[in-house]
Amino acid sequence: MERIALVLGASGGVGGETARALLGKGWQVRGLVRQLRPGLDPRIDWREGDAMVRADVLAAAQGVSALVHAVNPPGYLEWDKRVLPMLENSIGAARANDARLALPGTIYNYDPAQTPVARPDSAQMPGTRKGGIRKAMEARIEASGVRGLILRAGDYYGPRPGNSWLSQGMITPGKPVTRVTNPGRKGVGHAWAYLPDVGEAFARLLDREAELPRFARFHFAGHWDPDGSAFPKAIAEAGGRKARQVRLPWVLLPLAALFNPTIRELLEMRPFWNHPVRLDNRELVAFLGEEPHTPLAESLRESLKALGSLE
Repeated sequence: MERIALVLGASGGVGGETARALLGKGWQVRGLVRQLRPGLDPRIDWREGDAMVRADVLAAAQGVSALVHAVNPPGYLEWDKRVLPMLENSIGAARANDARLALPGTIYNYDPAQTPVARPDSAQMPGTRKGGIRKAMEARIEASGVRGLILRAGDYYGPRPGNSWLSQGMITPGKPVTRVTNPGRKGVGHAWAYLPDVGEAFARLLDREAELPRFARFHFAGHWDPDGSAFPKAIAEAGGRKARQVRLPWVLLPLAALFNPTIRELLEMRPFWNHPVRLDNRELVAFLGEEPHTPLAESLRESLKALGSLE
């Protein structure tokens, strides 16, 4: 049977890796982009359109059995005004095709001070604006009645990262790793997710559609840094030289945030660096048999190589 998936955000981080993983399992994959351009993966059937335009999403989704909603407003601009309308378009397209709607979930749905270990059924009590929107997205999918799939993971990193702490805050892409900036508080654990592993997990779940409940939510554990020092140390070791580690000067960010929307978004996430939130993946392992897992050193070497920071 022909299996077709539409991936919104197929040129980005988790959307791109999910698209590649689906291609590897024999799916036909479509991608929606605002403008066709050189460098897009030629294996993907690219369609021009805007995720904010319902007619564009409906046209691109015609005949699909899965729709991966991995798109975000560029540069975090008007996040609160654009995210839910984009999701409503995807819900409408999933309903029109009786397709499974898959959404990458985040830890921002939780209050980090109250949720040191998060299970799929843990209470969602977000304390940030972004977390409130993410909670509303998941609730809207569940209430819509479409077949839904949420795969929640920690902070993303990878060879094609999109927006990530590794590429935007911890190292300088295009230069050797001589310094690693650590956003975390000493002794506080943090969850990391290697994007190719997350994409593979999504693809394996979508491959077993017949076994999924109508609304499914799983947690992806990824790489857990128990005290906040292991991941920065591994970056330095993967970079091939002894890099200096420094703490992120959080006290200076509010001033910079006045002029930079990306920094404003990063600043809002500070509580997740002051408190640990570990994701319990027992349901995912029970369903798949294992969680896709690339060793940390290997995943960082591949990431730094792609970012032009590997000697």
